[in-house]
Amino acid sequence: MAVKKPENLSFEQAMSELNNIVTDMENGELSLEQSLKHFERGVQLANASSAKLNQAEQKVQILMGNDTSSALTSFDSEAE
Repeated sequence: MAVKKPENLSFEQAMSELNNIVTDMENGELSLEQSLKHFERGVQLANASSAKLNQAEQKVQILMGNDTSSALTSFDSEAE
């Protein structure tokens, strides 16, 4: 199965994969190279998840009308 880019995963999928990575790394049975690859993937997943949360927060603020001074940004994940 091909590994999806973090930005193409749902928030829940990214968090689940990140949890699995943390568990694998905490077990201490990975080689240095495997640990580095897991760490890199984890950072990518965390960054993508953070971006999704920021987008969701902005959308809520727009819908609630509480943030009229913010510039609107595209919610299209492919634009990033």
